[in-house]
Amino acid sequence: MRRKKPEELRSHRWYGAQDMRSFGHRSRTKQMGFSAEDYAGKPVIAIINTFSDINPCHHHFKSRVDDVKRGVFQAGGFPLDMPAMSLGEPFMKPTTMIYRNLLSIDVEELLRANPVDGVVLMGGCDKTVPAMLMGAASMNIPAIFMPAGPMLRGNWHGKTLGSGSDVWKYWAEKRAGNIDDKAWVEIEDGIARSFGTCMTMGTASTMASAAEALGMTLPGASSIPAADSAHPRMAAACGRRIVDMVWEDLKPSDIMTDKAFENAVMAAMSLAGSTNSIIHLIAMAGRIGAKLDLDKFDRLSKRVPVLGNIRPSGKYLMEDFFYAGGLPGLLARLADVLNVDCVTCNGKTLGENIKGAGVYNDDVIRTRENPVYPEGGVAVLRGNLCPNGAVIKPTAAEPQLLKHKGPAVVFDDYNDMAARIDDPKLDVTKDSVLILRSAGPLGAPGMPEWGQLPIPKKLLEQGVRDMVRISDARMSGTSYGACVLHVAPESAVGGPLALVKSGDIVSLDVAARKLTLEISDAEMAKRKAAWKAPAPHYERGFGLLHLQHVTQADEGCDFDFLRGGKATAEPEIH
Repeated sequence: MRRKKPEELRSHRWYGAQDMRSFGHRSRTKQMGFSAEDYAGKPVIAIINTFSDINPCHHHFKSRVDDVKRGVFQAGGFPLDMPAMSLGEPFMKPTTMIYRNLLSIDVEELLRANPVDGVVLMGGCDKTVPAMLMGAASMNIPAIFMPAGPMLRGNWHGKTLGSGSDVWKYWAEKRAGNIDDKAWVEIEDGIARSFGTCMTMGTASTMASAAEALGMTLPGASSIPAADSAHPRMAAACGRRIVDMVWEDLKPSDIMTDKAFENAVMAAMSLAGSTNSIIHLIAMAGRIGAKLDLDKFDRLSKRVPVLGNIRPSGKYLMEDFFYAGGLPGLLARLADVLNVDCVTCNGKTLGENIKGAGVYNDDVIRTRENPVYPEGGVAVLRGNLCPNGAVIKPTAAEPQLLKHKGPAVVFDDYNDMAARIDDPKLDVTKDSVLILRSAGPLGAPGMPEWGQLPIPKKLLEQGVRDMVRISDARMSGTSYGACVLHVAPESAVGGPLALVKSGDIVSLDVAARKLTLEISDAEMAKRKAAWKAPAPHYERGFGLLHLQHVTQADEGCDFDFLRGGKATAEPEIH
């Protein structure tokens, strides 16, 4: 393999010339206490760091930056810590999803505008994973992703708690009157015991796993717990490896291919991963020009069984998954259906990386003969209620609801739902189909995680714990239930969801991949003609940019001007 020469480094344009501008670049670097021996003729490595005091998932990133730097120095590179927007999932409103594309722009332009030869991307909390990989794909210089890692298991009264999943579970029990305020506070104290991302198979762990299967992390990196000593060792290894990637000129476009995205999809499906991964992977593929759509998700989901027995669809948590063999162990059991010749960021193929990977607990990582579920964790639905598609996670639903017909109970928006859901006079039974609209990319705005609509209190008191729920929203990867999500086109642009009336019969058939509003085409057309578009949420700023350019869920909710196309030119250095 040909290796770059020092004068071929991108950073050489800043540091190598003998002119006034390069004099300024060198003198200002010396101003920070560095000498020519630190940077001259060496790869300059950006460490794009999403630490923030309002992002508990990344609370360990201050020290991880030092670990990455150590690795870069060991390999003969020059590391630079470059903070980027953090996207702390628990706190940002209306949703971090509205800012995913902004972080991707932040990453792309940090890399473009600065003397950077390669980058270590430090992320983990949900939207940071796709955002950083989208930005790196658009910039297309050598990049490696360092996952934040899952937090430790939660605990309450001897019960193992999983973040997110058990919040929904015990909140329902509290609303039903089965646990008191004291117990609720104790659960609050015990459910999040360390830094790191959700330790269930939520969006963070799903996307980290998908990034590993895609080839953008070191082997095994996605499942290492954030508090484990293996994690800082992995961070240093990322620093060492990115230096070699620069000399080898191994770029995202070499790794993030059509076949590699198929591997990422199959990994996510075999983990019964977050439905959010569909939107994110489609957006990531769109940046690099790979071919990925809802139909491919559905086809690939049917090719793989669910082997990861991890909450919310299974029993265990990410710490257990790590000890059982992690993603390499699971992928080794799928090797015959994966594209094992795809190159990964360590320079080896996926097949080489997973060869000989062991599994040490066959209940956590199931065999093909004893799967958690015979098909992958997501089904794509079509029908007159979702002409451009919708998704459901069958593994997280009560089985009897996977084929269901019932009358709609319609909520016009989140506030309407919150105001009426527990009203004793609400006309609802366990057979009703709850529908939430105005929750999509434009309607909410930003497509928040509102899709796991709460069960009405009077039904909770009757013992009901799942119902069919339909929305143009997303739901947390830690959520569960018979929730139909990502209905496209959304209600805010006049999609059929906007036309449903309470009492209409809605039919769901997951096996047939059908979602149907049982009214005539003539009635649908009549309602469509009477529909009026809602007023826009924003009139200025980033919100307005979002409203003008975001695509629908089936297209990845990226900005239309960021997908594929000709790369933005490198900056002139004057």
